[in-house]
Amino acid sequence: MSAADQYLLASQAILDSVRAQTLQINSVAQLFSQVILGGKMVHVFGSGHSRIMVEEMWPRYGSFPGFNPIVELSLTFHNLVVGANGQRQAMFLENVPGLATRILRNFDLRQGGAALVISSSGCNVVPIEIAEIFRSHKIPVVAIVSLRHSNASLSRRSDGKKLSDFADMVLDTGAPIGDAMVQINGMEMPVAPGSTVGGCLLVNAIKAQIAEYMTLAGSPPIALAAGAVVGSQRATEIFEAAYDEHARRIAQYYLNLGNQDASIPSLAGHPHADGV
Repeated sequence: MSAADQYLLASQAILDSVRAQTLQINSVAQLFSQVILGGKMVHVFGSGHSRIMVEEMWPRYGSFPGFNPIVELSLTFHNLVVGANGQRQAMFLENVPGLATRILRNFDLRQGGAALVISSSGCNVVPIEIAEIFRSHKIPVVAIVSLRHSNASLSRRSDGKKLSDFADMVLDTGAPIGDAMVQINGMEMPVAPGSTVGGCLLVNAIKAQIAEYMTLAGSPPIALAAGAVVGSQRATEIFEAAYDEHARRIAQYYLNLGNQDASIPSLAGHPHADGV
């Protein structure tokens, strides 16, 4: 079997793993649809390569308003690799206690909603603290992790807690320990990761199910569509309407920001929780 065939076969196994989580996916979609139908937002966060799943959720073709994509460039800007804004800095910052507090200080979390936090290992400090802060505001948290990899990995937090410890529901990408899925004879390390495959399957399955629940509730979402599908004029109308709706929804999380009771509390036990 060729290396390419090995990867495709492993990806099929990931698809089977995601399909086995249909009940959990439906539960997550039910929660998120209720949030969006209620006029609130689902906050979506991912650091490192988990940024891919955040942007997969919204905004792109086949997606709709109701999600707040939180992507920090300092944690996700990988293409320079070395030098200024390089990967070494991003990997370092991903484990700085207190950075999550500064990120979420930009939103008035009293307004409620729900959160989706993605991390393949579930062991880096920032996504763990992001989930912890959401939970401290009684915002339900759904985590997407690679369970086998997470269970085999050590948390970077001093207390040993992982992302799954602060999640109300956990979904599994199905990726193996170490993420890479293809072992080639004569090569020391495996290649070709699988967590993005599983992660994208999960977020799009959730997205599709949310759309169905919202439609059944009599409020079908405005999904971005290509001109090749609906015509250029209609596509432009949909984009404008969807972006306007996003702006109206996100405004509530800025409107009262800075009021004394709206500030994000520091996390007890973290020496840098008030700043970086």
